[in-house]
Amino acid sequence: MAVPRYKFDGQVAFVTGAGRGQGRSHAQYYAKHGADVVVTGGARGIETSQYPLASVAQLDETASLVEDKGQEALALRADVRREPAVEAAVEEAIDRFGKIDILANNAGIWNVTDLVEMDEQRWDELVDSDLKGAWLCAKHVGQHFIERDSGGKIVSTASTAGLVGAKGSGHYAAAKHGIVGLTKALALELAPHDVNVNCVAPTGVATPMIDGILETVGESALASVSDASGSMNVLDEQLIEPGDVSEAYMWLSSDAARYVTGIVLPVDAGMLAK
Repeated sequence: MAVPRYKFDGQVAFVTGAGRGQGRSHAQYYAKHGADVVVTGGARGIETSQYPLASVAQLDETASLVEDKGQEALALRADVRREPAVEAAVEEAIDRFGKIDILANNAGIWNVTDLVEMDEQRWDELVDSDLKGAWLCAKHVGQHFIERDSGGKIVSTASTAGLVGAKGSGHYAAAKHGIVGLTKALALELAPHDVNVNCVAPTGVATPMIDGILETVGESALASVSDASGSMNVLDEQLIEPGDVSEAYMWLSSDAARYVTGIVLPVDAGMLAK
């Protein structure tokens, strides 16, 4: 009999940015391994986005995909940049399921603009979405972990751009470097409460976000951004798949990684070795 690689039976995962792409993949993986899943997304008012953001309908579709795997799902529209929205979403999740065991800090955006040409709004909208949002979610779920006193897991999405520079996307690199620092600081602060805090650093992933950027800025402009170029990868010339990142999320969320905290796990097909 096949033994499940990971077991999250009876656990609740809170996944941000779950309308599509990596977040949708993570939600389905948690459900496949037995967790009930809270999926959040549906941020609006990001005027500098270079591609259509995930819709509420897509978020609801993710919830349906979780339910198709036999698990309970709760879809919540929540803008991670706004603390009242994050606090309300965390409270609603706890009201529904009684607890949260895993925070998958995945929400974020990306766009392409040189730093010397960037306006303040483009900087603020991306950094708030990618870094401030991760902190706010970790703050409120972290408070729940401390009050519940039963441990917990936080996994966040950094990027290879959080470990090197990113030409044409310096605000993204700054935010993702921030995710690495946030991860290490939270790992130290939450260790006395038996909470593991880690992050994953993917190379370019085949998602609607990258497809949307390709349509907007063109392939030649995208290729100049080192973090998103599939040709940078050693093992494969192509972008990796969302499920490749989800596998790393599952391990870091599981008991198999119970002594792993404060790390950055690259899923980069050898990109950082070059």
